[in-house]
Amino acid sequence: MAAAPGPVPDPAGGAPYREPPPTRFHEVHGVNIRVDPSGTRATRVESFANGLCFSREPLAPGQVFLVEIEEKELGWCGHLRLGLTALDPGSLAPVPEYSLPDLVSLGRSWVFAITRHHNRVVAEGQEGEPPGRPPGLLDEPYLHIEQLRIPRDRLVGRSRPGRYSHLLDQLYELNVLPPTARRSRLGVLFCPRPDGTADMHILINGEDMGPSARGLPTTQPLYAVVDVFASTKSVRLVQLEYGLPSLQTLCRIVIQRSVIHRLAIDGLHLPTGLKDFCKWGRPSKLLSQPLWSHGASGGDPWRAKPSEPES
Repeated sequence: MAAAPGPVPDPAGGAPYREPPPTRFHEVHGVNIRVDPSGTRATRVESFANGLCFSREPLAPGQVFLVEIEEKELGWCGHLRLGLTALDPGSLAPVPEYSLPDLVSLGRSWVFAITRHHNRVVAEGQEGEPPGRPPGLLDEPYLHIEQLRIPRDRLVGRSRPGRYSHLLDQLYELNVLPPTARRSRLGVLFCPRPDGTADMHILINGEDMGPSARGLPTTQPLYAVVDVFASTKSVRLVQLEYGLPSLQTLCRIVIQRSVIHRLAIDGLHLPTGLKDFCKWGRPSKLLSQPLWSHGASGGDPWRAKPSEPES
């Protein structure tokens, strides 16, 4: 059994910082799953079940196992399921057909079914409230969960720019992609509690759904569980920045603050890969040119609209 890795602290808190290893899918998975050679994409090749996947390594406290929905398949009822297990995936023979109820019935497993509608967990003793709009990505760049602070930029799923992108920019900034839509990003993590247990949190497009399970053991390794179920056909892993944001991310935020809508990014003198990264968070090719190169003589590559005077 693998040992649980160390925590991912808030770099602003002054604690020693250690970047967690990249997330990968485990070699043990459901019989209908195919994992690509990089270990970062899982696809269900037939039927609607036997799509269980696990993280290759146990998660560190505060480490997010984040996936993006890449492909959907019509004709099935149900969506992705996400959670944690204290069971070693290598000990599962055979791998259960379903996460709910099969894996959970084995014990020490906590799985959450993602639905098309709001998935926020209502705390005990509180009345449910209609969901409100999450804060805009540019207004609140960090997601705060208990003592954790996680950059939201890569947590947020974005629609691919298209013919009517200028009509969707408000949705793009306010992050209201449906949870089960293509390009939605969903993550799971656990946060230690003072009593020695942990809470499991589900993240949907940069929004914390609240503690979906409590009392998880922190003395045992906890693996992420992804059930590529029913209408969800393929997912890919998204790697996060836990320390200071990269120069690429900081430049992206500056560009997004300066443009009217995403179609305006196409008119900037920037490498194609950086334009794609600014528009929808996933470059179409490697950024082979220097970040500051704008590919043309003269002109200001950052200027997309006149800046407004500060009040």
